Amino acid sequence: MRAFEDLTLLRSFVSIVECGSISAGARRLRISQPTLSRQLRTLEELCGTALLRRDTHQMSMTETGQRLLADAQALLDHAEAAGRRLHADHTTLSGQLHLFATMDLGQWIVTPLVSRFLQANPKITATLALNNRPLHMIQEGCDVGIVPGRITDESVIARPVGVIRLHLAASPALVKNRPEVKRLSDLQSWPWISLSGSHFWGGTDVTLYDSKGGSHTLPTTPVLISEGVTSIREAVRDGLGVALLPDWLVENDLKSGAIVPVLPRLRAKDLPLHVVYAGQRILPARVSAFIDFAVRYLADAGSNSSFKGNG
Repeated sequence: MRAFEDLTLLRSFVSIVECGSISAGARRLRISQPTLSRQLRTLEELCGTALLRRDTHQMSMTETGQRLLADAQALLDHAEAAGRRLHADHTTLSGQLHLFATMDLGQWIVTPLVSRFLQANPKITATLALNNRPLHMIQEGCDVGIVPGRITDESVIARPVGVIRLHLAASPALVKNRPEVKRLSDLQSWPWISLSGSHFWGGTDVTLYDSKGGSHTLPTTPVLISEGVTSIREAVRDGLGVALLPDWLVENDLKSGAIVPVLPRLRAKDLPLHVVYAGQRILPARVSAFIDFAVRYLADAGSNSSFKGNG
């Protein structure tokens, strides 16, 4: 071991010099005088030379001790400053957050959430990444994500914050020009629009449930597959086809009649919504504060019918 590898030994040496004696240095450090003497001897052995000259009346530094003192004081100052920064990181609401969400949810729901949080905490800044394959973002160093769908990654903590209801919907013109729909199989010949992938509710097979819990599945051949639900909604509005769409996106369209429900007696399974973050990690104060804020915000949003929130 080298002299600069043990801050305790350096702190002991600096205390002796600044206090003027081993006894005074021991009182400052709240250790016994023999313990401090042993630490000084250990440091001198590591340096290979004496650092202090001792006699019955006074103590003075050797030339090596003088050179070591300045370096030791600077090193201890840096260590204390680093400690203060670490403490502030875990106790004060400041610094940068790295957030992520799926594309459309991020634009419509998460961006207003982040805006409210940053306005309430002006010393915090944030980056928001929008990606429809989001869970790898934790491995890439992001702090928190807001993600719909099943969470199968055991390395993350997923706090459920509500569910998103899905509506089977089409444009009024498309419904008017088609035969009446009484069962899911009647939609076999309809043009379908699907969300790509199966992490959320994508895929070509559509499964709906009746009031008794019975499932009804229809294989489809989509005329359009898109990664974004906003683009799917626009295609539905334009009369291209029928699709499953989240309530937070189409609530106003359904109220205004811009799109209409199809086969409303059947429902798709609700989609769970989670706040996710890395497990087995001590969280900085800003991250913990954002997680708590997001859970409350989404619960309130759910109570206002954008989706069904927890709480």
